[in-house]
Order: sequence, then structure tokens, then C-alpha cells
Amino acid sequence: GWGDLGAFGEPSKETPNLDQMAAEGMLFLDFYTASPLCSPSRAALLTGRLPVRNGFYTTNGHARNAYTPQDIVGGIPDSELLLPELLKKAGYTNKIIGKWHLGHQPQFHPLRHGFDEWFGSPNCHFGPYDNRERPNIPLYRDWEMLGRYYEDFKIDLKTGESNLTQLYLQEALDFISKQQASQQPFFLYWAIDATHAPVYASKQFLGTSQRGLYGDAVREIDDSVGKILRHLQQLGISENTFVFFTSDNGAALISAPKQGGSNGPFLCGKQTTFEGGMREPAIAWWPGHIPAGQVSHQLGSVMDLFSTSLSLAGLQPPSDRQIDGIDLLPVILQGQLIDRPIFYYRGNELMAVRAGLYKAHYWTWSNSWEEHGKGIDFCPGQSVAGVTTHTQEEHTYLPLLFHLGRDPGEKYPLSFASEEYQQAMEHISGLVQQHKDTLVPGQPQLNVCDQAVMNWSPPGCEKLGKCLKAPESDPKKCSWPH
Repeated sequence: GWGDLGAFGEPSKETPNLDQMAAEGMLFLDFYTASPLCSPSRAALLTGRLPVRNGFYTTNGHARNAYTPQDIVGGIPDSELLLPELLKKAGYTNKIIGKWHLGHQPQFHPLRHGFDEWFGSPNCHFGPYDNRERPNIPLYRDWEMLGRYYEDFKIDLKTGESNLTQLYLQEALDFISKQQASQQPFFLYWAIDATHAPVYASKQFLGTSQRGLYGDAVREIDDSVGKILRHLQQLGISENTFVFFTSDNGAALISAPKQGGSNGPFLCGKQTTFEGGMREPAIAWWPGHIPAGQVSHQLGSVMDLFSTSLSLAGLQPPSDRQIDGIDLLPVILQGQLIDRPIFYYRGNELMAVRAGLYKAHYWTWSNSWEEHGKGIDFCPGQSVAGVTTHTQEEHTYLPLLFHLGRDPGEKYPLSFASEEYQQAMEHISGLVQQHKDTLVPGQPQLNVCDQAVMNWSPPGCEKLGKCLKAPESDPKKCSWPH
């Protein structure tokens, strides 16, 4: 979350490496993910396109935050061009370490979409499962599984101990060393997931934080980032390597206080289109190019990493499709500010839009009364009348407008009658109309679920004796409550 790093004001100051990264580079205070949930955000990062365009949404329920559980049938479509596919044209070797989450059937495998190497898992580390109703999640090296979470790769749910972040760190260091030795340009997507509930940390980090197990996990991630940056410096390639740190959604307050992070001053958290759900910590680091100690108020998005990376590699973005990401190099290298809106989608619905310091909500919804009654709360301790609604409330004709400079917590909507409201909404309405006029939604990938497609027999399971019997295929509409 935005409030989890010392550089963003977290008071216990337990992220010295990320804080130093920010001090040596550029801190983005207004940086956003493309969705308040993990899978659509990752699809957006790697395609430079909103999830509603690249297919990472559902039409089964209005404004549902669809993701990719084990029984999802869809995944990243072949028609989408991913960043590593394009970087190959400039001779890059591409590796993903950690969570993929863009579909786990063979046609969606990362090595089919531009990556040359993979060490990680197709889904999150949920479990343990009984391997009868639901299989444990596999961990892959390239095309074949190495084992499964909770069986071959332990996660102790009682103590929170797991060595996964250390494995992911070593993979990163080894890959960087190998590419440097062969003088090969590389793209590394380091997608660790220790701060996703169930939270985990390695033994040497357990109990070292003032913030409990979640803080332990953050400290280990921070330590790992420091080791990666130092490794680049020791190899003498830091001035040739652009590094960007961010998150895929706001901290999950549903798992607070023990396994949830902080979204600083912002409203609510993951799963919502309030600021706490989509505004992210973000740091750019490139010694010798980015002047130290820079702070930017540029409205940024994970989708910009697509366009920026292509620009760094001397490539143009594809011209046959709408790209939502912008090239941030003028911002990062020259301190420019580029005028652009931020669109906050929840599933298939445009919930809100930010232009400058103004944010207009066209729909509000945290989660249903039924879910809230079960103790599922994305806004614990935060209730703003008429804003954090438990029914889907439409404001299309009279949007709720906030000035995020004066009111970052989205507590005080501007008066509909004020001249400030009229002027700001005139501008935003034009942006929304233009966006909707040119929007061509992708084929929704997250509509169909089928237990038969779960991780029963991933490639390589025969060698390990880890193949499981899949049930009969019985496709159904996926259904998510929020």
C-alpha cells in the first residue's frame, strides 16, 4: 500500500532500502494501478492497455472485480501483444519471477507470451488444498512444474514462515549475473507476493517488525530490493539499468490489522476504486540518469511502464490498437508534467475519473450489505456517508466530485452548485465522452469457470509423481460477490 513505505510516511521506518531507492531516484506520489485487483492490473502492466480492452474483466455481474482463480477458463488472449514479446525485437532476454496470474492453461503460459524464463506460480499461494476437491498450486521452472505449494514449497500458516521470497531473490540475482556475463540486454519482471494474505516471511525476518507478520514480509521485500540494486551496482550495470518499484493494487484492508497494510491517508483499500484501492507507491531508479531526490506529481499508471520500457529499448508501441500507457521518460529525465486522465474501472464499469487534482465518481460501491455483514470490509473504520456505499450507487448525471489536493481522503464532495464543480465537471465530462466514444471492449476472459481446468496435471507432474485426476468438465458462469 501507499502508506507501507517510510518514503511515503510510514512512521516505523522499516523500509530503509526502498527509502534509499527513492532518495536516489524519483518518487511518484500520484501513481495508479489499472484495477483494484491483481490479475487485471498485471494484464494492464504487460499490455499497456486497460483491462476492459485486454479482456481481463467479467460481464457476469456489473462492476465485479473478476480475477483468475484456479477454475477460470480464460487468460491473456493471443491477440494481445505483451511487453516481453515486443522487447524480443530489440534482442532482450525476458524473465518472470513469481506470480503470473494471467491464466494457467497451456495456451496462457508466460513462455508463450514473450518470456524466455519463468520461476514462479500461475496463481496465488492460496491453500493448502486436499488435492481432491481442489489441487495445490504448482510452482514452475520454465515449462515444467517443480512441485506444489504447501507440499514441496512450504508455507507455515501458523508461524507465517516460508522461504519463497529468498528463492525469488536468488533467482533474480542469478538471472542478472548471467545476462551481464553474456552482455545480453534483459527485462526482469520480479512479481513477488509475500504481502498477499496468507502473508509469509523467511525465518530470519519473522518477528523483526513493529507491524507484525505483514511488517516482517515488507521488511524482507525491502531487504531483497536493496540486494538487487546493490547487485546491479557491483556488476557495474546500474547506470544501464532502469528499475521501477510499484504494486498491483492498494493494500488489502480486509486482512487488516494482522495481515493488511496501509494506504496512508486514502479511503478504503484493495477491491475498491477509492484512492486506497488504486493509488500505489512508485519509485523510479536509474543512477546517472535520474537526478537524486526527485518527487513527481505526474499522474502515472502501471500501463505507462509498457510504453516507457519500449521507449527505453528504442521501440515504438504497436500502432494497430489503443495503448493507454504513456512514455514517462520526459517526466523522469526532464521533470516534465504530462496532462492525462486516470480512469478507475471496476470490472466492466467506469467508476471514476481523475483529471488534475479533481476526481469524479460516476459510481460508488465498496461491497454488498450481505458481504459486509459477514465481516468482509474493504474500508474498516472508514465510513463516508453517500460515498462508501454498500449498494451500487449511480452518479452519472451528477457525479460526486473531490479535490484530492485539499481532500485526499475523499471525505468532502464539492457542492454541485459551486462554480468550481461546474468548471471541473465540464472538463472531465469531455474526457469521459471521448474515452467512451473510442472504447472497444475486449472479449471478456473471466466469465467461465470449470473445475476440470484447475492445476490437476501441470506439465512435468509425471516425473514428480504429482499428477492428479481431473473431474469431468462442467463449465459454469463464474460468480464473484464483489
